[in-house]
Amino acid sequence: MRRDLCDGVGIGRLLNATLVLPKFEVAAYWNESSGFADVFDVDYFIQKMSGFIQVVKELPKDIASKEPFRVDCSKRKGQFDYIESVLPSLLEHHYISFTPAMSQRRDRYPQYAKATLCQACYAALRLTSSLEQKAIELFDAIPKPFLSLHLRFEPDMVAYSQCEYTSLSPSSVAAIEAARVDRKPWTGELAQIWRKRGKCPLTPNETVLMLQSLNIPTNTNIYLAAGDGLMEMEGFTSVYTNVYSKSALLNQEDFTRMHGNTKAALDYHVSINSDAYVATYFGNMDKIVAAMRTYKQMHNTLFLSRKAFAELTSEGLEGSELKNALWEVHKNDFTIGRGFALPDCFCEFEL
Repeated sequence: MRRDLCDGVGIGRLLNATLVLPKFEVAAYWNESSGFADVFDVDYFIQKMSGFIQVVKELPKDIASKEPFRVDCSKRKGQFDYIESVLPSLLEHHYISFTPAMSQRRDRYPQYAKATLCQACYAALRLTSSLEQKAIELFDAIPKPFLSLHLRFEPDMVAYSQCEYTSLSPSSVAAIEAARVDRKPWTGELAQIWRKRGKCPLTPNETVLMLQSLNIPTNTNIYLAAGDGLMEMEGFTSVYTNVYSKSALLNQEDFTRMHGNTKAALDYHVSINSDAYVATYFGNMDKIVAAMRTYKQMHNTLFLSRKAFAELTSEGLEGSELKNALWEVHKNDFTIGRGFALPDCFCEFEL
């Protein structure tokens, strides 16, 4: 959500619009109800964005009772132009809500919009004081040095991926089925094509094999940056034994009161400050964590390739042969690190 928020602020400036404090979109698949002010310091955000874009906490009275005109850009493909496609709706309705296009080209923004996006991403988003204190407390409790591992094998994530897995425990199968809603899994040849495209989250056992192929010692301190309800963890923790989670390290009363976004904010803080970061997925959190680590010149960042794993295992590779092949796939990224950030964000802007 942080990545979409940064994009939304940049687009708001592109459209010369006033930004109302963003709302987090809630999907049926994610158990979530927290808002912007539960995670971020509102006054600090408004102050740091001053001069870049006007931000207001509430709508003017004359339109406060209206529903915004919704513009969904999230599925647009190709070269999507917000000026041509969204600005007319803003001028007509005066109050719109939108979800940024996944395929947008930020590098084509004019400098003032890039500067606004960069300011939002790297300077204006600060956790609330209470949440920041919890994040520091959590970070301090993890033995050093440590690797932060973003593992995505929760029931809702697996259900959302529409992937099918064999050899899961009955409890895991039941949890996934309960979370599927209307997203039925692909089957047969379509399931294989989907998996070879790298669309399926790595299981904990697959992750163990990947980490071992990279010669990551089994006594490494690993922090699990993950949502609630990770499944099939027994195989992982039997190999990598120094595993830590926020649910174990934080006060239980505080932890149970937290929403999904506040827990994710803790994972984000730990992950951008960890000695190394390894992601098993390529979601928005992974992209923004990698971008921030690059911005901070912390380059021990790696994305495990689900696509390569699916292709190699479909060819029948296993054991040492599979591990060697996985090392060849990842060795360059593992050596130099990998990060994603808009290059312009490393520059000084004069507006």
